[in-house]
Amino acid sequence: MACYSFEGVVPVVDPTAYVHPTAVLIGDVIVGPGCYVGPCASLRGDFGQVVLEAGANVQDGCVLHSFPGAQVLVEADGHIGHGAVLHGCVVRRDAMVGIKAVVMDGVEIGEQAMVAACAFVAAGTKVPPRSLVAGMPAQVKRQLTDEDVARKHQGTLLYQELARRCAASCRPADPLASVEPGRRRRK
Repeated sequence: MACYSFEGVVPVVDPTAYVHPTAVLIGDVIVGPGCYVGPCASLRGDFGQVVLEAGANVQDGCVLHSFPGAQVLVEADGHIGHGAVLHGCVVRRDAMVGIKAVVMDGVEIGEQAMVAACAFVAAGTKVPPRSLVAGMPAQVKRQLTDEDVARKHQGTLLYQELARRCAASCRPADPLASVEPGRRRRK
């Protein structure tokens, strides 16, 4: 990972977390136990703090940042989809922000809530727990069922396992010139 101290503040990464080598961590960033931070994610703690609590995942190409003195907080088991942007907001325990969603300053995503892919959650919005929000601007569409919450949680568990697998086996490699005979496929 590219890790930079900023004005004497150095990012903290728990030894059980996995941060991809192309991710960038700057300044006041805290990555908790069992977290996964994917390729090309940018966690900028140069103005405000960025905190990922235990088991949270921030997938490929995400940006987490805030205004001076503010914080981005992703609580335990938070799930941030590919390319999402979080700016000065809180994602409560076991909540999900979908692919390419934008979550603005002062937003609170309630516990076990879901933000749909490509949604825009306007500054100051409070998303109720266990609800689905979608649209531009995002609005509550419905309450989540136990099955919805369980399905989301299974996805989060997959990323927690991926953090362990990547720590154990993800290494730089030169590409092969051709497909080798009997090439193994991931299941």
